[in-house]
Amino acid sequence: MKIFVLNAGSSSHKSCLFDLDQDNSEVPNPLWRAALDWTHQQGQGELSASSAGESMQQVLPIADKAEGIKAMVKTLVEGPTQVLDSLSEIDAVGHRVVHGGREYIDSVRIDERVKAAIQRLMPLAPAHNPANLQGIEAMEHILGNIPQVAVFDTAFHARMPEAAATYPGPYDWVEQGIRRYGFHGISHQYVAQRAADMMGRDLADLKLLTCHLGNGCSLAAVKGGISVDTTMGFTPLEGLMMGSRSGSVDPGILMYLMRQEGYSADQLDTLLNKESGLKGLSGISNDLRSVVEAMEQGNEQARLAVDTFIHRLRREMGGMIASLGGLDGVVFTAGIGENSPLVWQRACEGFEFLGLRLKNSLDRSKDDQEITAADSRVRALVIHTQEEWAIAQACLALL
Repeated sequence: MKIFVLNAGSSSHKSCLFDLDQDNSEVPNPLWRAALDWTHQQGQGELSASSAGESMQQVLPIADKAEGIKAMVKTLVEGPTQVLDSLSEIDAVGHRVVHGGREYIDSVRIDERVKAAIQRLMPLAPAHNPANLQGIEAMEHILGNIPQVAVFDTAFHARMPEAAATYPGPYDWVEQGIRRYGFHGISHQYVAQRAADMMGRDLADLKLLTCHLGNGCSLAAVKGGISVDTTMGFTPLEGLMMGSRSGSVDPGILMYLMRQEGYSADQLDTLLNKESGLKGLSGISNDLRSVVEAMEQGNEQARLAVDTFIHRLRREMGGMIASLGGLDGVVFTAGIGENSPLVWQRACEGFEFLGLRLKNSLDRSKDDQEITAADSRVRALVIHTQEEWAIAQACLALL
């Protein structure tokens, strides 16, 4: 069964093709992988694709995202990265959809009702759900009436206890569906299961803290295979300090800015989502690597940004451990989590009292790895998240 996976974002699109007729006891290499990046030049996208040792890159002089997706899909059947004779060989399409609200707590085959729900939930994920829906409709246009599956980032957190999901506002909020949904669920679910496999334990017996640290950052407390708490909430803005997002701030700051500085809702949206976090505090970049480099060169503003990032990370880790009522393992994943020994070391320093001790020598690896010392009572793992594979698995299970 050939499953095409599309992760359509606001500024980039990632996709791959899996053939699930092979032995899938391990995560298989996709037959083909491609990406579209819309961030470098206004009005054009940068397309890259690869398959079986072949690769190609191309600048697309178009601004229309649907046309870009069409060009990306064509590399499956044309050019050096061709792996199919016809697009009709694709059996299903799996989509990452960021917000599924209260209605969708599992993956679901897409129909008009599902598309309407994704549309209705756009105000809760304005940077993501519109792009997700556009990707679904683009694939309908390209491939016709083949099964498409929505795999929701919120679904893994949908079974959180009500006390963890409820905001302490008026009860009307509960009735309106204003609650904590959580995000990055596909990643948190995958790395939790992978951690259990690496530890040689049953996931149902473990208390795990999973740390998805990238441009967007979130933690999850995974107990018995269920997310019982997480740091993101009603939107992906709550919780940890991120690349360009503030994470949680005192709501009184927003009222102050509205009353004293005349900020509008749109201006606050831009401020908190695009001009804060590492980028805003350092004044340099939303990329931790650039901020750390500036810190090492003596930039005090960069140092403050890194110190604040670590402080807030450790504080939220402590909250997740409290929700777990114990800790068997910590997992780091995503761009920062997979590649920053500095973050592993400084994040775990605060939990040595739990018996968490890291190796003296830490380095990145292309493989999943354990980074704890032999005498550590708590395991720490670095796992490369495989969201596309998790989406493909969800499609296979559903169809």
